[in-house]
Amino acid sequence: MQQYPLYRPRRSRRWKWSRDLFSESKLCTSDLIQPFFLVDGTNKETSIGKMPGIQRYSVDRLFYKLEEVEKLNIPLVAIFPCLEDNLKTVDGKEGVNEKGLICSAIREIKKRFPGVGVMADVALDPYTSHGQDGLVNRDGNVINDETVRILCKQAAIQAEAGADVIAPSDMMDGRIIAIRETLEGLKKTDTLIMSYAAKYASAFYGPFREAVSSKLGNKSSKNTYQMDPRNSDEALREATLDTYEGADMLLVKPGLPYLDVVYRLKTSLNMPIFSYQVSGEYAMIKAAINQSMLDEKNTVMESLACFKRAGSTGIISYFSTQVARWILDKEI
Repeated sequence: MQQYPLYRPRRSRRWKWSRDLFSESKLCTSDLIQPFFLVDGTNKETSIGKMPGIQRYSVDRLFYKLEEVEKLNIPLVAIFPCLEDNLKTVDGKEGVNEKGLICSAIREIKKRFPGVGVMADVALDPYTSHGQDGLVNRDGNVINDETVRILCKQAAIQAEAGADVIAPSDMMDGRIIAIRETLEGLKKTDTLIMSYAAKYASAFYGPFREAVSSKLGNKSSKNTYQMDPRNSDEALREATLDTYEGADMLLVKPGLPYLDVVYRLKTSLNMPIFSYQVSGEYAMIKAAINQSMLDEKNTVMESLACFKRAGSTGIISYFSTQVARWILDKEI
């Protein structure tokens, strides 16, 4: 008599309703963060060559996108500046201009969309002529402590402008506790910090640097402060430090190539862990879609489901608004 297995795993996969019922992770619009690139001026909307479908917006044009974000129930947007070269200096002083592009944008966004969370990037690379995230000495090395002092000023003016989340992406040592103490001194006790706790020196950032017009010299790199892609123990050390220094949430960047790091941080630390599906990931997926190599919806939804499966609390993705439409249209 032939023996059949008492437990057949395929039973739970038989129908769509059963697959949904048994799913171990679920993607919701509240898991999504949409990044935007901003430019000075009015009535501007320019394409980014290496990121098909993504534009830079002047603040007045951004409002149309934020109306969509609000309707789609996306809780948080991340904003990044793209400055003219004449505003970039060796010391990145435009990054601490309280009347500059980002602070002005934050004030306008919060005035018109008080229910949408705004996250502001803390780093100097969009503002420096050399493209590094911090100040450099005569030898071209990024100097840590002097940079942290500038980052604290940058975080302070962003918080005063109304940013809900301060996101240090610079990877300087000790910047989380310094920024937290700065915010406490300003009585900004409700301002959240999302630390780029595990930001790797990755080749996947190229399209982003075009998007913010950040030019890193051919002989320059960020290897002395961003993490080595070969390491994961280091990520745990970095994330643990940032947790004790006052971060409210931790970010792993890039995304899909580092799901093991997401999982490790999630299982080791009792903290919200976020992932950034970076520009290079977006560009690769989009290129394959445009060449009819991949189906857009299935590929994008699968990629974001992987983040949730690995333990991500939320995801920064350039696909966020499109994904939210799919979710709300119940077309998954």
